[in-house]
Amino acid sequence: MLSALTALKFSEPTPIQAQSIPLLLDGHDVVGQAQTGTGKTVAFGLPAVQACDPDLGECQAIILTPTRELAQQVGSVLDFFARAGGLEATVLMGGRRLSDDFANLERRPQIVVGTPGRVIDHLERRTLRLNRVRMAVLDEADRMLDIGFYPDMRRILRRCPDDRQTALFSATVPTPIKSLIHQFMHEPEHIHIAPEVATAEGINQRYYEVADRDKVRAVEELLPELSGRTLVFCNMKVTVDRLVKRLRDRGIDADAIHGDRDQRKRDRVMGQFRAGELQFLVATDVAARGLDIPDVQHVVNFDLPHTPEDYVHRVGRTGRAGAEGSAISFVGEWDFDQLEKILKLVGDELQRGELGLYGN
Repeated sequence: MLSALTALKFSEPTPIQAQSIPLLLDGHDVVGQAQTGTGKTVAFGLPAVQACDPDLGECQAIILTPTRELAQQVGSVLDFFARAGGLEATVLMGGRRLSDDFANLERRPQIVVGTPGRVIDHLERRTLRLNRVRMAVLDEADRMLDIGFYPDMRRILRRCPDDRQTALFSATVPTPIKSLIHQFMHEPEHIHIAPEVATAEGINQRYYEVADRDKVRAVEELLPELSGRTLVFCNMKVTVDRLVKRLRDRGIDADAIHGDRDQRKRDRVMGQFRAGELQFLVATDVAARGLDIPDVQHVVNFDLPHTPEDYVHRVGRTGRAGAEGSAISFVGEWDFDQLEKILKLVGDELQRGELGLYGN
């Protein structure tokens, strides 16, 4: 494992890794409250590999993630660690052919990374058994809750042995997640890594008060300054699709990432965006969370995020490594309470702007 870490150029653990890994290696259940990008995959990945017996061809570690993209990313890291430990790892997620899953499961992997829906599918088909699981991990549990995977998380945990080890990582711990912790975890150790409280320097942050019905017109007004790679966040899939259509009608290269698009289309869109062939990527938070999105020149919050921490996370997609970037947020009629919370967190860095469409 140490040689594998060296190959990945890890030298110093992040705070979540430094606190989680020793507890998990000692056999404790762990609740880790931390944002995306803090190094959680290694924090649970190393102990998961250590918990598995390479001579036992059964699933011994199950890791649940909210989205296909995150499952792919976690799976690639776990596969690297698994190979170093003489183990097999596989990813089970929607958008892939079941025949590929069957072939992968026939290799009898010790580690399975998956989205809850596809894992449930295989449990019902009896192509996956969890009766030998030693460690279960819920990654970004609050996001799985948002998507509607709460019943699936419970069903999957019930299929695992009672004496398994459980790790749960979540940016927030709402009441249903507390219920999961109480029901399925044994005297867990709690770790809290404080979120970043400031956005990076060099990001020009502005907000515009815009009626919901005028947001598309507001984007159209700002198009002259949105040159370069632009990432737009919407809270609903229907809003994403509507905005992409309007941008395309104006001859602008735009495409969407959200949960209703099949995996091949999502991979193709991400490839185009990374290559600079696509100017506008419009996404829901759930689809974009955990994605390895390259540096972008502009972030547009078409809809305000649900939490101030999510605002920091979104805006952090631009202005990386000292580069300049801009973050533009639209504040609708019902968003002023949320705006106050964001201003309390980021302070004077977020300035109010005026739109010409409301000119006198």
